Amino acid sequence: MRARITAVAAHLPPRVVTSAEVEARVAAESPGYRPHPTIVERMTGIRARHVMDDGEQASDLAVAAARRVLDQRGIGADAVDLLIFGSASQDLIEPATAHIAAAKLGASCPVFDVKNACNSFLNGLQMADALIRTGQHERVLVCTGESPSRAIRWTVRDRAQFADAFAGYTLSDGGAAMLVEAATDGGIFYRDFAAVSSAWEIGTLPAGGSMHPRDPEYAYFKGDGRRLKEAFLAAGPEIFANALTKTGLTWDDFAVVAVHQVTLPYLEVLRATLGVPSDRLVVTLPEHGNVASASLPLQLATAIADGRCRPGDRVALVGLAGGVSLGVLFAEL
Repeated sequence: MRARITAVAAHLPPRVVTSAEVEARVAAESPGYRPHPTIVERMTGIRARHVMDDGEQASDLAVAAARRVLDQRGIGADAVDLLIFGSASQDLIEPATAHIAAAKLGASCPVFDVKNACNSFLNGLQMADALIRTGQHERVLVCTGESPSRAIRWTVRDRAQFADAFAGYTLSDGGAAMLVEAATDGGIFYRDFAAVSSAWEIGTLPAGGSMHPRDPEYAYFKGDGRRLKEAFLAAGPEIFANALTKTGLTWDDFAVVAVHQVTLPYLEVLRATLGVPSDRLVVTLPEHGNVASASLPLQLATAIADGRCRPGDRVALVGLAGGVSLGVLFAEL
């Protein structure tokens, strides 16, 4: 059997925060530092990002997208035989957020979490593919809810700390879901993953683990964009070039190439390095920010809604997580 993507949806919180508002908040909450006006949008290309309500959780964003997916297929949650929550975010450390999402959705199937930063959803899709191919499941719901707005540092001491926290100002909340079902043809036909684990410190959210279990100082996202680009250029392109060589395809053979989007300058570096034609990209970053693991399904849902791809078309998903994890997946819708 093949694993076919039969529905995809995204959910973005209605509250929008502009980059100018981000800069204003940092200035208001940082007595010793004021960001240069327009620096966030100039450096990232991001005009706006989405922020969830105070009472919402990551699971709520995933469930909102999951309900749309089930509605697209005209089925209920009881028709799903496995739910995978693949996200960099979580409602709490224990139990798996997949249980909370399933309870809110009304599903009674087995569940588990997959966690690998911005590649979490793509790795969840990889697991769904494997479990369907081996006959263990027939209809898998892969979902994510990203809530990085809860980990942004708003009070900074100086320029150095602002630079250290800068990656957080690109982040956006959002949810996404895909339904993956057993099929006799089409579906996912290529996948490959790699890791550069020596670069794990490039992007971190240290709080809550055994290193820093309770210190609030470590509850903020930090990252180094320069090292992220260097890590990708040193190790990244090969896995994607191999994917094209092994399948005998070019990027022009895909209706859409969804690439994880962090900033517009970094996206252009990726596009140029990989040789992806600009007209194959779905650029969601300027109006929606970096939605972490929800980025790829958001792009695919956007492309379908815009009529850029339809059943029978090939799509490519290109995943990057902090320069540490790389992934590529090809599918026929």
